[in-house]
Amino acid sequence: MTKHTLFDPCQLGDLSLSSRIVMAPLTRGRAANNENKANDLIAEYYRQRATAGLLITEGSQISRRAVGYHNTPGIYSKAQIEGWKLTTRAVHQAGGKIFIQLWHVGRISHPDYLQGLRPLAPSAIDPKITIRTPNGKKPSVLPQEMTQLEIHQVVADFAQAGANAMEAGFDGVEIHASNGYLLHQFFAPASNIRMDEYGGNPENRSRILFELLDALTQKMPVNRIGVRLNPSAHEIQGLNITKDTLPTFDYLIDRMNDYPLAFLHLSEPYTNVKDVPHSEPEIARRYRPIYKGNLMINRGFTAETAMKVLDEGLADLVAFGVPFIANPDLVYRMQNNLPLAIAEPSTYYTPGAAGYTDYPALDQ
Repeated sequence: MTKHTLFDPCQLGDLSLSSRIVMAPLTRGRAANNENKANDLIAEYYRQRATAGLLITEGSQISRRAVGYHNTPGIYSKAQIEGWKLTTRAVHQAGGKIFIQLWHVGRISHPDYLQGLRPLAPSAIDPKITIRTPNGKKPSVLPQEMTQLEIHQVVADFAQAGANAMEAGFDGVEIHASNGYLLHQFFAPASNIRMDEYGGNPENRSRILFELLDALTQKMPVNRIGVRLNPSAHEIQGLNITKDTLPTFDYLIDRMNDYPLAFLHLSEPYTNVKDVPHSEPEIARRYRPIYKGNLMINRGFTAETAMKVLDEGLADLVAFGVPFIANPDLVYRMQNNLPLAIAEPSTYYTPGAAGYTDYPALDQ
């Protein structure tokens, strides 16, 4: 296992990163316009944080049926492509690298977002959670089980979103196959009880992701594609760990070696799973020996714990989320052992600059 420090450069295929510090995708709800397009405010937010080795944008929906959160940007229309060009130009002018996260929420949506239509999902199983809609909090609904034609359309939508991302000037894309959203819903028997080639065993439940990767690589280089997974997601978005969970992710992650991806982005557990049957509390330690490419790990790291995981050879990159909200110069602060500002949660998802672009950088 090769050891690195947090501030060493990193190579993702033909893309050179200045450090191993990654800004994790964070929903911020600032695309407050009728076209759900990225704007000047979003461009400034990412420009401020361009000293990260790599920026990964907030989840961006691949189609109108993919949305499930208020004021989130898309990457499926011409207006959205043009909107994202503001961000990619600003980040590149500041010397940064940026991937866009491609997102379909599946059943974690509501008819209020979908012109009255029911959300799409592998099977018609209500996650029984609360959804934040444009009209306030509401109970989730019974989703519509996808036909095979609809599955193929989602695969095509992801591929087209990748092409759109390249047109918008992004350095690459991350497929959001994590945290209880559509692709994760296919992996989990709790949300996928299909009896066709997209359900049943781990190979079938994983099929959509590999079909998607095959389609996406027809539109863009495979070494500009990352994938995000959360193998120990428990009591999240209606999903729980079962005896099928780890065998499914073991299969998924081993098969990822067939694709020379930019990276595989894994999350350590969001909740305490030490006493949960069939769980894995140490994700990087389990999957570093299995996955041969660039492994990115995230979830609650500090500079000290990030250095430790790199020193142990358990990951190649570390993604930081919340610390980047209040610290646009997070890399500088970590490099110089300086105190971090604390983000204000009440402005995480509110429109406007407050709590978004008004956190100051230190005088360097």
